[in-house]
Amino acid sequence: MNHLIYIFGSVIIVSLIAVLAIIPFFFKKKIPKKFLVVLLSLSVGTMLGSVFIHFIPEAVANGYTLSVAINILFGFIVFFILERFIHWHHENKCEHEVDKKAHSHGYHLAPLNLIGDGVHNFLDGMIIAGSYLVSIPLGIAATISIIFHEVPQEIADFGVLLYSGMSKGKAVFFNLLSAATAIVGGVIGLVLAGRIEGFETFIIPFAAGTFIYIAASNLVPELHRHCKLWDSILHVLAIIIGIAIMVGLTFLEIGAH
Repeated sequence: MNHLIYIFGSVIIVSLIAVLAIIPFFFKKKIPKKFLVVLLSLSVGTMLGSVFIHFIPEAVANGYTLSVAINILFGFIVFFILERFIHWHHENKCEHEVDKKAHSHGYHLAPLNLIGDGVHNFLDGMIIAGSYLVSIPLGIAATISIIFHEVPQEIADFGVLLYSGMSKGKAVFFNLLSAATAIVGGVIGLVLAGRIEGFETFIIPFAAGTFIYIAASNLVPELHRHCKLWDSILHVLAIIIGIAIMVGLTFLEIGAH
């Protein structure tokens, strides 16, 4: 019963982040880029910290096997394919509109953005469910990592929806709808765990692979675009703080045992 409370509480919190993160947009037109980049740095720290401090040790508890390696790589490849599809679709649509000299609003971006974000959040929900079924501290580590990643992502997604021509009210509604797929993912994760033997042993290394991809392929390259010394110092400090949060969670795990 405790696991169910933690799982549904976590996926609901992650879904609500979609609204909470964009509240500042109602009071100011622009969020400071430096603030967003520091959040990205924090996300790098929490994601890589959760991978190497929590997920991989749990995945290899019974030995580093071929199946563990394949599941990690599978998580990496799934998110690579998802992102390539989104980028490919964006480029095709943009080229098509340039050729037709269409309206300047990128209205086609809205459905694509919502679908991509919905699939992403659905997988996040499955990861949260599978993590809590292994242990509560592991689930908390996964949830914290996802939250820190979701904040800058949802702010960016909201900006895309506004750019596509949506009103602020509609953008909030559809962003929340897309984020709510995390709840569906959590439910599906619970169902699969009950019906498929070894689901937890698959989802943990899979989650490690997805987090490695997001941190190393999405977030770190964005940080490299900000080259000033003070920016670099802030990024390193934020990454260290993110890792420290994951280290702190190991004490929760020790206490749980």
